[in-house]
Amino acid sequence: MSRPVIGVAAYLEQARWNIWDARAAVIHESYVRGISANGGRAVVLPPDDVDAEVLDRLDGLLLPGGVDIDPALSGQARHRETDRAQPLRDAGERLLLRGALQRDLPVLGVCRGLQLLALEYGGTLHQHLPEVLGHTGHCPAEGVFGEHGLEFVPGSVMAEVYGPRTRVNSHHHQGIDDPGGLRVTGRSDDGLAEAAEDPARRFVVGVQWHPEVSGDDALFARFITACASRTGPLRPPAVPAL
Repeated sequence: MSRPVIGVAAYLEQARWNIWDARAAVIHESYVRGISANGGRAVVLPPDDVDAEVLDRLDGLLLPGGVDIDPALSGQARHRETDRAQPLRDAGERLLLRGALQRDLPVLGVCRGLQLLALEYGGTLHQHLPEVLGHTGHCPAEGVFGEHGLEFVPGSVMAEVYGPRTRVNSHHHQGIDDPGGLRVTGRSDDGLAEAAEDPARRFVVGVQWHPEVSGDDALFARFITACASRTGPLRPPAVPAL
C-alpha cells in the first residue's frame, strides 16, 4: 500500500546550514512530521507561478502558515503592521489552491493557509486584530504563542476531530473578517472565526492555529485519511519492482 503524497507549499527565505548562508526554499519540519507520522508522504513545493500541473501527481495539498498575504490582492489597504509582501509566494500558492479546488483535491490550510482559502472564496481579512478585538491574545509577541478556547459547529469536520470544544495555540495578527463562500465551523471565545470548511467538497478545511507546532496529530490524521480516499486504499507502484 502506497502512502498518499501530500504537496506542502514552501517559501523562499535566507537560511543558514552547513557552509551556506543563502536564499533557500524552506518549510518548517513540523509540517513534514505531521504528514509522515500519520501515514502520508510529504513533497515540498517551492514557489512557482507558472502552472499547477504538479497537482496531477499529488493526493492532497497543505498550505502552511507564514508571512501576511498582500492586502492588495483583496483590494484592502496595507496596515503599518503588515509584513513585507512576498508576491511570488502569494501567486504560487493561489495557483496551487485554485488547481486543487478544480481537481477536488483535499486541502488543509494552516493559519495563513486559512486566510488564503477565505480570500479564494471571496472573503476578506481583518488586517490587524488588536484594533478589532481590543487585545493581543492571538499574538502576544513576535515568536510567542497565545492560547485560547474554541467552540465548533456540530456536524462539522472540526467537531468530528475535536468534539464540541478544545484549546489551541495562536500566533497571528490578521484574521478572517468575511469568510466568503466558506462555512465557519469554529470560533474562539472572543468570536473570531478560527476554522472554516467547504462542506460541498471532499475535504477543504482551514484552521487559524498551528497543529504542527503543538504536535496535534488528530487533524493531520483526518486530512491524510481524506487524501488516501481519493484513489482507494491501494495504489499501483510508480515503478515496476525489479
